[in-house]
Amino acid sequence: MEFLIKALLLAPALLFLLLAFLKRRILALPLGVGLAFLLQGLMPEGILAYLVSFAIFASIFAILALGLNVQWGYTGLFNIGIAGFFALGAFTSALFTTAMPEGVMALYSQQAFGLEMPFLVGVAAGGVTSGLVAFLVALPTLRLREDYLAIATIGIAELIRLVYQNERWLANGPEPLRGIPRPLGCLTEGPSCDWLPGFLTPLFAALEPRDHPYVFLLLVALALALVYLALERAIRSPWGRVLRSIREDETSAAMVGKNVFVFKLEAFVLGAVIMGIGGGFYAHFMGSIDYNHFIPLFGTFLIWVMLLLGGSGNNQGAILGAFVVWGVWTGTAFLTDLLAPILAAIDEGLPARGPYLRYLFIALLFLLILRYRPQGLLGEARVISQFLGKEK
Repeated sequence: MEFLIKALLLAPALLFLLLAFLKRRILALPLGVGLAFLLQGLMPEGILAYLVSFAIFASIFAILALGLNVQWGYTGLFNIGIAGFFALGAFTSALFTTAMPEGVMALYSQQAFGLEMPFLVGVAAGGVTSGLVAFLVALPTLRLREDYLAIATIGIAELIRLVYQNERWLANGPEPLRGIPRPLGCLTEGPSCDWLPGFLTPLFAALEPRDHPYVFLLLVALALALVYLALERAIRSPWGRVLRSIREDETSAAMVGKNVFVFKLEAFVLGAVIMGIGGGFYAHFMGSIDYNHFIPLFGTFLIWVMLLLGGSGNNQGAILGAFVVWGVWTGTAFLTDLLAPILAAIDEGLPARGPYLRYLFIALLFLLILRYRPQGLLGEARVISQFLGKEK
């Protein structure tokens, strides 16, 4: 029974990835289900658990990369403050879904509020909060040159991070904000969910708390699929054509009657909302977050590399780049461990600095992309509008 339910939880995630990249989509369903059962049956449990965790993180970063693709890939808005919107989504979702600390815990943990709302409400609140902040940032800067937007976004991202770091009353300050609930935790922790039909209860009864990543993978894969499909439809609409025209030559777009500022504002806010949603999923998977999770190198630079490697202006490329770069990022962690004896032979203090080599490898990958494959692995997709109606 446990084998069956785990395979069925894996299948939707594999099915979406195959649907996004297979030309003959009719093959996606049998291949996705077959691959899920094959992995569950043949892969050692420890390795499979690692792959599920890998897929969750890669999917979360794919959502963030899709948000950046709306801003930069389709509209040409240079946002280097992704970490700020990432953090807003994560902390807002956490505050909306956690409970206020009580008793002894109240002496060690502080937060502005704890509403104990459902998971989806928290993620939605994270997206809305990120969008509101993006709206306030964009209003005075989008009318100026592109470099002003870059300065404003990196400034607001650092400001947000420092606020969460120093204002303990808001989200426990420099200490981690703990106790973030796991969505659908009742499926693996028992007793069974009240809303679950009775005939399904024995199916999920075989799951244990350590199996929750399978459930979370299903949720994040569904979110990634919805964001991807919505953006694909939007980009193929007249609205999407206007965004690309603004990216190529906003003066020409304005000459044919398009309100360039409004379209840029819409794209910037939409991208920030998607980033906030990704932040919400990140918080609920981690279960505990603090300001260190949202440093610029991790929360901004890494996502830019993902988008550029996959292909700016291509939603499939954004997803592919997220999986490839996250693979490089996690792989370099093993590489630094292997290099520890060599580093120790050079200098005793070098092994402690080994983790910084991860940033060096990612930086080298970034330089190689710009030098040899500036269009990315997939390049910009040719888009044909699905709408024949009057443009906005």
